[in-house]
Amino acid sequence: MSLQVLLLAVSAACCLGFGFVLQQNAAQKAPLKDFLSPRLLLDLMRVPRWLGGIALMAAGMALGAVALGQGELSLVEPLLATNLLFALALSRRQTGQRLGRQGWSGLLLLAGGVTAFIVAGEPSGGTALSGSFRQWLIIGAMIGAALLLTGYARRSRLSAGPVLLATAAGLLYGVQDALTRITGRRFDEGGLLEVLTGWQPYAVLALGVTGLVLVQSAFETASLRMSLPALTAAQPLAGILCGVGFLGDRLRTDAGALAWESAGLAAIVVGIVLLGLHPAMPCGGAPREPAGKLATG
Repeated sequence: MSLQVLLLAVSAACCLGFGFVLQQNAAQKAPLKDFLSPRLLLDLMRVPRWLGGIALMAAGMALGAVALGQGELSLVEPLLATNLLFALALSRRQTGQRLGRQGWSGLLLLAGGVTAFIVAGEPSGGTALSGSFRQWLIIGAMIGAALLLTGYARRSRLSAGPVLLATAAGLLYGVQDALTRITGRRFDEGGLLEVLTGWQPYAVLALGVTGLVLVQSAFETASLRMSLPALTAAQPLAGILCGVGFLGDRLRTDAGALAWESAGLAAIVVGIVLLGLHPAMPCGGAPREPAGKLATG
């Protein structure tokens, strides 16, 4: 793993984590009638705090795209999962809560899990299978699962809905990261014309907008404690599956390596849950503005 990829991925995680906190601060005050509607984005565009969060998210995605262009998806995705550490840092500053045992445990599990997975797996590049039946099967399964979760979320939007929406968005973002990597490869091979004549950049845009609506709807109806852990856990798992499944990423597969890789992924998920449920994370509950009068501060 090059130092440049590490710095790019961690910088992207920092921007994403800070951006998610600012977005949720604004989205929790949006009118519920905008749930799962593009109108939600139009309403939020009038809120400076949300625009700041989106700017940070865009910067994080751009840095992540550069990292994906220089490193394997199976390497970059676990590093991007550390965005929760930065989200917790900003939330902790807002709430004044100490990390405590739960916070330190989550931090060590997340950082240790990322390290264990990368060291044991030694992600490396191989022969990509983009365009193959396997690619369409994996992408179709991810999008199908996201649609199924969104459908269930419509019926339980104030209970399990936010978790389901965040999970669906994470799956879409994982696919988006995989297609971003393919787009980068096409650019390296044939320049801008090669990119524009492929379907991948348009799918990246569609997945990004759809994922954004899902994430903001999750932020609108619940606190970061419910939504962000699911998003942060689903995205790297989906990205790693795409990387190994059809992008040619290779991981060590001997028994010892597989055991450590599995333990690392499990530690990442448990760490994410512990950090996401930390008292420092905003618990929402702010009074909502009437429809059409979303606060602009």
